[in-house]
Amino acid sequence: MAEQLVILGAGESGVGAAKLAQKKGWKVLVSEYGTIAEKYRAQLQELAIDFEEGGHTMEAVLNADLIVKSPGIAPKTAVMKAIEEAGKSWEDEIEFAARYHSGKTLGVTGSNGKSTTTLWLYDMLERSGVSVGLAGNIGRSWAAQLAEGDKDYWVLELSSFQIDGLRKFRPDVAILCNITPDHLDRYNYQIADYALSKLNLFKGQSSDQYKILNADDLLTHEYYKEDASGSQTLWISLQNVVEGAYVKDSNIIFSKPAQSTPMSIHDLALHGKHNIQNAMAASVAANLLNIRKEAVRESLQQFQGVAHRLEFVATIHGIDFINDSKATNVNATWWALESAEKPLVWIVGGVDKGNDYTSLIPLVGEKVKAIICLGKDNKKILDAFSGIIPTIIETASAKQAVDAAYQLGSKGDAVLLSPACASFDLFENYEDRGNQFKQAVRAL
Repeated sequence: MAEQLVILGAGESGVGAAKLAQKKGWKVLVSEYGTIAEKYRAQLQELAIDFEEGGHTMEAVLNADLIVKSPGIAPKTAVMKAIEEAGKSWEDEIEFAARYHSGKTLGVTGSNGKSTTTLWLYDMLERSGVSVGLAGNIGRSWAAQLAEGDKDYWVLELSSFQIDGLRKFRPDVAILCNITPDHLDRYNYQIADYALSKLNLFKGQSSDQYKILNADDLLTHEYYKEDASGSQTLWISLQNVVEGAYVKDSNIIFSKPAQSTPMSIHDLALHGKHNIQNAMAASVAANLLNIRKEAVRESLQQFQGVAHRLEFVATIHGIDFINDSKATNVNATWWALESAEKPLVWIVGGVDKGNDYTSLIPLVGEKVKAIICLGKDNKKILDAFSGIIPTIIETASAKQAVDAAYQLGSKGDAVLLSPACASFDLFENYEDRGNQFKQAVRAL
């Protein structure tokens, strides 16, 4: 008789796990606390997978042979507390999927830069001609793709929520781009708890596996402790000579694994200090896998970047419009402001995740001429920047924000949407926010 699997959550992650579980012979029930989106309901119905919505049948959950949960379900929810109290173990979708893969895995995490680094690394592998898949916190779920077939290499973007759900699985090469305050509402408003979540990606790695860290990142140094029995450690740095990759005289030097030809930072497809770090991390990982050096170099020079991350939209009457909707925390916005070369009209705001705007004040004072708030509750932004920026306007839609920015901007300025906040007060997600911004710009 088939073992019973209960999957909590019927989004991309949960439905992907259901597809893989059914294929591997499990008896599956998908249990959704809210309402299942129509596209996922149709997929479950097509495969004749049992599901429920509008609440969890706890008897079925607690009698399951295995519980798999979606990463968005927090440990403090009632269903997770009941599971803990009953002494039942659970897995995340990534952990469950990892049971059924045989290829090499590369995991990328970090508060900022993980999507760019993940996609850049995937681009390097794809250009080299190997069999490679892209999954995790980006695109289609890993489980859903494994239900269709395995790959020789998997590049996985992993959020802290997904790392929290790992038990045994650890990537063969794990990258931590950086640690900056984010999602603190999920981590008791303690940066230490959030940092340790990120660092858990390395915990339990074996001696034939690798981790790549950012030597310039202060919080990484504060919380990272070398595990002598664990994986091999490589570093990236813009400032110091390290084993891994570093910058000297405007050239990236690959010291381990050694690569004979340095790469000029001026030849990189994406500019800005943060993108030099992203490029180095992806390159070191690719070099560890002995990916063709020509493919790595070609990718470094030609990679197109990530939608909604410092994405140029249009120039209208001499004003540049830049979509950085993916900047959902303060540090991501810091990089956007730091890399700006024109006077800015800055669109900011949304759902605050425990933000402290202090670090932005010097850059805002130097580079921003006007602020447009795009959110329902803008008090913290107004408190932080009133007295520094004379013009601060509150808006309640992307169109209002873009129209106001256009009125305030002049030829030679840039309008930057870089919210430093989550999007869920006015938008479905950061992609929806970015798309509405682009639509409003084009309507000008």
